[in-house]
Amino acid sequence: QGSLVESGGGSVQAGGSLRLSCEASRDAYGSSCFGWFRQAPGKEREGVAAIGRGTMNYADSVQGRFTISQYSPKGTVYLQMNSLKSDDTAIYYCAARFHSPCGDLNVGSYDYWGRGTQVTVSS
Repeated sequence: QGSLVESGGGSVQAGGSLRLSCEASRDAYGSSCFGWFRQAPGKEREGVAAIGRGTMNYADSVQGRFTISQYSPKGTVYLQMNSLKSDDTAIYYCAARFHSPCGDLNVGSYDYWGRGTQVTVSS
């Protein structure tokens, strides 16, 4: 098992909701900054939301629909996804790093990655 483990993915109809969880352990436990990323078939991985040290940041495509939150004592990060669209279909990855500042949505800025969880939204 890796340092970051995602869960909560699944299949849902458009307009529905899902909640993803990411649990940090081992080398990633105690990370300051966390991010959620996604990769759809044939597309590059993109940043969705990021959190840490009082900062939150969202991609324009999910602003107002997704909410990132963090339960620091357990090193767990969540992504609440509402009003899901077919364009949200992708593998969702959790990422973490120790160095600040947080809120970064760049793929290359994170040191630890989970294996991903599939989210499928049908129209």
